[in-house]
Amino acid sequence: MTPEISIIIPAYNEALRLPATFDRVERYLATTGTPAEVIVVDDGSRDGTAEIVRQRAARWPQLRLVAAERNGGKGAAVRLGMAAARGRFRVFSDADLSVPIDDLEKLLRPLRGGAGVAIASRGLRDSQVELHQPWYRETMGKIFNRLVRIFVFGGVADTQCGFKAFTAEVAERVFPSLQTRGFGFDVEVLYRAKRAGYRIVEVPTRWINSPQSRVHPIRHSATMFLELLAIPNRVRAHPTPGVNKAGERRASA
Repeated sequence: MTPEISIIIPAYNEALRLPATFDRVERYLATTGTPAEVIVVDDGSRDGTAEIVRQRAARWPQLRLVAAERNGGKGAAVRLGMAAARGRFRVFSDADLSVPIDDLEKLLRPLRGGAGVAIASRGLRDSQVELHQPWYRETMGKIFNRLVRIFVFGGVADTQCGFKAFTAEVAERVFPSLQTRGFGFDVEVLYRAKRAGYRIVEVPTRWINSPQSRVHPIRHSATMFLELLAIPNRVRAHPTPGVNKAGERRASA
């Protein structure tokens, strides 16, 4: 049976966090009764991530493992998971579930209403940040979002929250052309979707910061900034199918 929802979890050395995450996701899906598949993309982990997934999948048929050949970055891992997904709606979530899986329906509601993309946002008035990031991380995040609006596109308050949902049509159009492999990939994905004419909806959500986050805003800031500047040129050089270089959707698309 084709799943209604595909949940993609990129994982790099997440053996310690995944068991609790699986418990929460499995409990949620059992409670809601939604036909779903959970895809963990092992991004070249050096710990027991793959074995943890295999052991759990043996008794949880909805779970499956996709293994990258080597560590390629979060963007590459999500792209690989999207390529393996079969659901009508395709969601990616961070392994730490900083946005609780219970908020999944908040993302699916706009998609059922005709939107192409729905993203959890910490930047909306009704969002609830239950456990804040350190002040320097929040400051760097605000600066990054300002740079996105200046150099790439506007209209989105929070591009980096790691909980986003796409219709199958959008996922199959924007992810195969994705060029940004690192943590700035979210911006490229949203930029491609916007240029293709899809409606993007931000959804207020809860956020519980994970102190074990892989992203260090100071150490990674230069890399993320350079990735950000490169996105418009990358999209022009590797256009989204059905969208011309001017960002206009072709009539036949």
